[in-house]
Formats: sequence, C-alpha cells, structure tokens
Amino acid sequence: MPSVLIIKTGDAFPEVVERHGDFDRLFSQPLERAVPGITVTLWDPRSDTHAPELDGLDAIVITGSNAMVSDKEAWSEALKPWLKQARARDIAMLGVCYGHQLMAEAFGGEAGNHPKGREAGTFMVERTDASDRDALFSQLPSRFKAHLTHGQTVLRAPSDAVILACNDHDGHQALRYGTRQWSVQFHPEFDTDIMRAYLDRVSDALIEQGEDVGALIQGIAPTPHASSLLERFTRLL
Repeated sequence: MPSVLIIKTGDAFPEVVERHGDFDRLFSQPLERAVPGITVTLWDPRSDTHAPELDGLDAIVITGSNAMVSDKEAWSEALKPWLKQARARDIAMLGVCYGHQLMAEAFGGEAGNHPKGREAGTFMVERTDASDRDALFSQLPSRFKAHLTHGQTVLRAPSDAVILACNDHDGHQALRYGTRQWSVQFHPEFDTDIMRAYLDRVSDALIEQGEDVGALIQGIAPTPHASSLLERFTRLL
C-alpha cells in the first residue's frame, strides 16, 4: 500500500476543528477513502524540526496555513531544500494554498501578496489547454467550481512549471512540476460549511477591499470536481 506524508503547515480555525477536525483529518479522510489500507502519517514542521526520511515515501501532501510564505519563517524555509530533494526522487506531491505557494518558491518561483487583494468564496476555475495532457487534471471539466481563500499567491511560477488552471483573479490556480508534483491555490479539502466559516473570518478584510460579502456567502456552492482532487491524486500513486 502507498505511504503518504501529510505536512501540516497550519491549523484550521477553532470552529472548523470543532465541527470537522483539523487539517490532518480533512486531508487524511479522502486519502483513506480512495485507497483503503493506505499508510498516512503526519508531520508538523512548526514543532518538529526533524524532517522525516524520504526513503519509503510514495507521496507528500502539504496543507494550507494562516501563515504567510513571504514571512519566510525558519521552519518554512527549511522545507524548501527538503522538497527539492523529494522532487529529485520523483516522489508524488500535492500542495494546497500555502503548500502551493511554498512549492513554487522551493522550485524557483516567487510567492507574495496578491496585487488584487484577497480572493474568498466559491469561484469558477478554468483548465488550460496544457491540462488536457495531465494525468490529474485532464479528467476534470473545462470549467469547475472551487473553494478559495487566500491573500497571497504565486506571483511568478518556476520556469519549468506547467500552468494547469487559472481564473480571472489568479493566473496560477494549479501548477505541475515534473511529472508527479502538483500544487493548487484552491481548497479541495473544504466543503460548503468550512468555506462559510472562512468567509465569516475574513469578512472585514473583504469589506475593506470593496467586496459584497453577502453575495459571496450566497455564492457558496458544492465543488464536487475540485473536491475529487485528493482522492484522484491518491489513486495515481
């Protein structure tokens, strides 16, 4: 059975943890549904600075976080060379939100504050032509809904990255590096209740940038195609 390491780079909000569990549970459940008997382990590099051995790992999943990649915290910076080693061994990866931005920086890109401000809510994402030849994204519809909440973004993708999806707000909604290393800005682990909780948390910031929070809340909708990503990633291992 495949062995998957979840790198927990942050904590979900307390109300989300109470109702749904923290990020480790939100990510491990779909992995275990996809492949019963899969080995899933957790590493929190914020409190444990000893990086796990890469030997025996089939895949790495990197969660989101309320931290900012541009803050360059010591634990986050220490992950970059380790991720480069994992990529050199062609270990499968999937980074989400913070993980998306961290992977981009580790592989030669740049992350930072989005010039258009925060994107939060359920939005349409569009696949690029390049995604038609991608093992993970080619099975998705050409346009699909996804849950998003982020103030930072991949400002510059690594030179060898393939852009797989984008939308009007963000040109880097999904990237692939190599053949088995993917990252996404959107949240496949979210459901509508979690998305609503995150919108409530960032509503003041959204109002300050002129967003109609009521309309964003009304626009929250299921995202079955985006939410299938974690299970389909696991089945590719």
